[in-house]
This record gives sequence, structure tokens and C-alpha cells, in this order.
Amino acid sequence: MMELFAPTAFLLCAALFAFLLAINRFRLYNKLKEPNNNLCATENTCCGGINSLKCELPAGKLPTRMPTVLPSDEYAENVVPLSVNYHFTRKCNYKCGFCFHTAKTSFVLPLDDAKRGLELLKNAGMKKINFSGGEPFIVKKGAFVGELVKFCKQTLGVESVSIVSNGSLVSERWFEQYGEFLDILAVSCNSFDADTNEKIGRQQGQKSHLISLRSVRRLCADYKVAFKLNTVVNTHNKDENMVEEIMQLNPCRWKVFQCLLIDGENTGPDALRRAESFVITNAEFDEFLRRHNDVECLVPESNEKMQNSYLILDEYMRFLDCTKGAKEPSRSLLDVGVDNALNFSGFDEKMFFKRGGKNVWSKADMQLDW
Repeated sequence: MMELFAPTAFLLCAALFAFLLAINRFRLYNKLKEPNNNLCATENTCCGGINSLKCELPAGKLPTRMPTVLPSDEYAENVVPLSVNYHFTRKCNYKCGFCFHTAKTSFVLPLDDAKRGLELLKNAGMKKINFSGGEPFIVKKGAFVGELVKFCKQTLGVESVSIVSNGSLVSERWFEQYGEFLDILAVSCNSFDADTNEKIGRQQGQKSHLISLRSVRRLCADYKVAFKLNTVVNTHNKDENMVEEIMQLNPCRWKVFQCLLIDGENTGPDALRRAESFVITNAEFDEFLRRHNDVECLVPESNEKMQNSYLILDEYMRFLDCTKGAKEPSRSLLDVGVDNALNFSGFDEKMFFKRGGKNVWSKADMQLDW
């Protein structure tokens, strides 16, 4: 009896093993079919695009390019790109010594491609878009960013549409055409002293940065656009007292950043800027904050808070991962979709919320006294 049972038991075990193996193969096949599967996030020539059902490489060939940074084990798969910063140009008319997004290319996406990418982001959950550079108003004298602003607000219905600018190229004509679609205009101002601005590089010929700043402030009030200030604290302005000037300008928010080094941008052998001499200590940054403690609209951001808590898109609509101190680009979301590109963004969602990234960001909700 036992002699007959042994072969039967063996056959049953073999059949069970084959059945389990078939299930695992079926699961793997289904995984490869998923549009957002990272196994298919290679070049389109290799995978037939993000919507292909199979991921077959040509014989003897490897993917031509893969992101060099792997997704973090702590990355949350359900991250929603609530707030995105789109640096659509690297060109600028200023030469700030600590600039962390320098003119390494002159590329700007065609307007229709940029709009397509913005629509993909909106469909993925984006509620705030911030256009930055470089200098956003340098492309087609502001018409390019104007059309993007109008598209995001009027067509996509994005809650908050903002721009960060140095203010030197902003005109009343632009406000007449696009002002109603813009929620916030942030102007970078690192000093209220002309000599200090010149040392930093915030000057264009004889044109005064401070005159441009006050002109933009007036235009924002006239056209009901929320006015915001950004300041980078560095060795040249760390001892300055800006309380009186900030109070006069009365911005809705004053973002105060600590000067940050980014390899390949403002430090390292391939950098176009050398920002090492602009860097301050944490203690010096804290002292600047204490000096301006009475300014209610002040929002401080140390290097720890800033480095990984922003979703940054470059001029090719690639997310930039800054977790290792440099900017590692993802594939363009135009090629692989938002979810696949987000996997390589290095985005720290917890720090985003901790630093107050989600706030009252639509001018309709700010109840400002124009």
C-alpha cells in the first residue's frame, strides 16, 4: 500500500509546484501590463511607450538611458503632485552668484508641449503651479509665461497659479493681458542696499533692482495680484535689517531661504556659479530670523526644509532629485507619464507639509486689502 502511495504523493506535489509557478508567472505578466510599471520606464524605442502591454528589448540591446537614482524605499506610491515648480527656462538677465538653477541650456519646450505636460499634472492632482527660471519674463518678453498662466487658470482651473521673477522685465502691459489669471507674483529681493545687490549680482546695467521691485509691488496692487517676496540669506546680507522695508512693501508672504549649494549648479567642477563664498552657518541664519521675528508674514526655510520638499520640473519637464546634493533628472513626464516620473523625484512629502507647503494659495481665498 505504501509503495503505491509514494509515487502518487510525488505526482501530487509536482502538480502543486507547477500550479504555483504558473500563478507567479501570471502575476508577473499582469505586472508588466500595468501602464505605470517601472519595468517599462525605459526609452520608448525599447518599450513601445508607457502604455505598451509588453516590455521587450531589441535583441542584444540594453535601455539607452535609465535614471541613476533608484526610487526610495520610503517613497509613498500614492504621492499626489499638489504643488509643482516648473523651471521652464534657465536663461536669466541677472548673474546672482549663488544661483542654483543656472543657464546650462537655452532650451524651452514648445508652448503646446508645455501645455500638454501641465494638463497631465492637473489630471494627476496638481492644485498649485509655480513658474520659475531662470527669469520667466525673458522668454518672448513674458508672452510665453503669460499664455501658460492663462491656460492653467482659465482652461485647467488650477487653484493657484504663481510666478517667481526678479521683477526687472515685468510690465504693465503684461498685467493688462494676463493679470486676472495670476494669483501670486513673487519677486526675489536679497537686499535693500544697492551696493549689496551689486555684489550679489542682482543688477542689470544701470537699472535699479529696487526701483523695479517697487514698481512691481504697485502693479500687483493695481491689478489685484498677491505680492510675495523671496530672500536668500548669504554672506553679503546676513547682517542686514530689512524690517522697515518689508513692512512698507507688505507682502502676503516673505519666504526667507538659507543659501544652498547644489553640485553642478553653483558648486563643483561643472558648475557655472561658485557659491561657496556665499554660504552661511545655521547660527547666522537663525540670527537673521531673530532680527526679523516681528515680521508676521515671514516664512523661514533652512536648507534642511528646502532641499527635498519641492517638486521641481526642469525645462524638459523632468523632475529633479536633489537628495544627494545634485540634480538627478527623471525621464520627462511627457514620455513616461506623471506617476513614473514622480518615482524618481526624491520628493519628501512629509517635509512639504511640515514646512507649510499647503497653505492659502489662491488670491480668491486670501481676503487681501488691495
